[in-house]
Amino acid sequence: MSHDTLIRSVVFAVVLAALFVGHSIGDHIAQTDHQASRKASSGAAAWRALGGHLLTYHLTLTAVLLLTAAALRLPLSPVGVVAGLAFSALTHGLLDRRWPVRAVLRLTRSPEFAETTSPVNGMYVADQALHHLALLGTALLIAAFS
Repeated sequence: MSHDTLIRSVVFAVVLAALFVGHSIGDHIAQTDHQASRKASSGAAAWRALGGHLLTYHLTLTAVLLLTAAALRLPLSPVGVVAGLAFSALTHGLLDRRWPVRAVLRLTRSPEFAETTSPVNGMYVADQALHHLALLGTALLIAAFS
């Protein structure tokens, strides 16, 4: 394994861990009840709620990522960080409209899971799984430019 490949792999692993922490805080603590209840609705108020959530979520994600990178002196490229966060904003915003999550569940022949609320909330679990997949892509983009 070359030195560059090793560095890129370490950057990827650390970035992914930081993104998971930032995601948990941004999606579950920084998001307001107002944003959560309205972001998937129709109309201007829904788009404002989604925009507000995406702003606070990505400020949180960026803070966790940059603090982690600074603490570990991680060689992040500004281009990689911008590309990764842009990808995250696009995918997060799309998934939070909820219809794409339902579409994925229909494609996987699990539409009833979207309606399940006990023992787990199916929409929430599927939403989080797809967010994690998007975070993987975000980390790969960030690491690719390191």
